[in-house]
Amino acid sequence: MLWFSVWTVLVLATLVGAFFVGRRLWRSGVALAKELGRAAEVAERLAVRVEELQAAQAALRPDTGPTVFADPGEVYDRYAELRVAAAGRRAARADRREATRRTWRAYWR
Repeated sequence: MLWFSVWTVLVLATLVGAFFVGRRLWRSGVALAKELGRAAEVAERLAVRVEELQAAQAALRPDTGPTVFADPGEVYDRYAELRVAAAGRRAARADRREATRRTWRAYWR
């Protein structure tokens, strides 16, 4: 009779413990499903935004295709624009360097 009581208590305790573990797993699974749904929505919005940014980048990027068969006048004009832009960047860089040199000269004198 004593062993029957011990085993009954052990079986009932196991069933109660299994119930609580199962309930926790169910709640964790439901929470995981909700988060996965939210992550899918965020990934979808991210994909749309990436497509928008790629389209905007493609619109801003100049054509870098082969120019072997292009009109020489157009190629010359494009290279002239690039040379002017490079000269502007070169001048701005020289101005920045000169300003840096002036600030450092204050430390050396």
